[in-house]
Amino acid sequence: MSQADVTDTDPPVIEIRDLHKSFGNLEVLKGVDMTAPRGHVIALIGSSGSGKSTLLRCANLLEDSQQGEILFEGEPIRWRGEGAGRHPADRAQVTRIRTNLSMVFQQFNLWSHMSILQNVMEAPVTVLGRDKAEVEAAARGYLDKVGIGDKCEAWPAQLSGGQQQRAAIARALCMEPRALLFDEPTSALDPELEQEVIKVIKDLATEGRTMIIVTHDMRLAADVADHVVFLHLGKIEEEGPPEAVFGNPQTERLQQFLSHGAQY
Repeated sequence: MSQADVTDTDPPVIEIRDLHKSFGNLEVLKGVDMTAPRGHVIALIGSSGSGKSTLLRCANLLEDSQQGEILFEGEPIRWRGEGAGRHPADRAQVTRIRTNLSMVFQQFNLWSHMSILQNVMEAPVTVLGRDKAEVEAAARGYLDKVGIGDKCEAWPAQLSGGQQQRAAIARALCMEPRALLFDEPTSALDPELEQEVIKVIKDLATEGRTMIIVTHDMRLAADVADHVVFLHLGKIEEEGPPEAVFGNPQTERLQQFLSHGAQY
């Protein structure tokens, strides 16, 4: 769906309200609110330990939060228990929602014993039960889309890091998700290979795909995001359109972050 097809009445693909997450005594998220409208790109930035990746994993239900609401296309996650004992009450709901939120990790996570084409096809066939011939046609199309259509029969170990990450993006796309979640998709790559992946992400953004991107690359965030969220010590310190966040930061902490070591 392109942004032109989105109306104000469409519920956000992901909505998070007052989210709290702790690991033992360490409180990582301290009441976070975030919305990812359909067709928009949200960039999560902040220093190491600010809670960016944890927020993304909670959004994808890979981590259980202790307090707060998570809604997927207006549907709230149903919970059982409280605090440290809280967990989703309906595993079928979690599975259904998670299959609509494809995540791309920092370390590619390709299966080494499968060809690139098999990697891309595996989940749609085995998890979604889709027709194998149809999935193969789609998988080849997505591999062409990310620029490695000639690598279908190669093994992951035969590809560069940038090519492996592009294969991981094709694998995520082949699930036909409502949203793509990226967790530091370029941080494991050297600068030249990083640009290959950034180009793919920029192309996806121009298509109006819903994406949440955790990134250390401020230029990527500025180029592709509609909305930038700056996390600091488990809270949202500042947020807004990229031209405001990067061009006119309001808080001292964001000013320090952008001037000391943030890649931009």
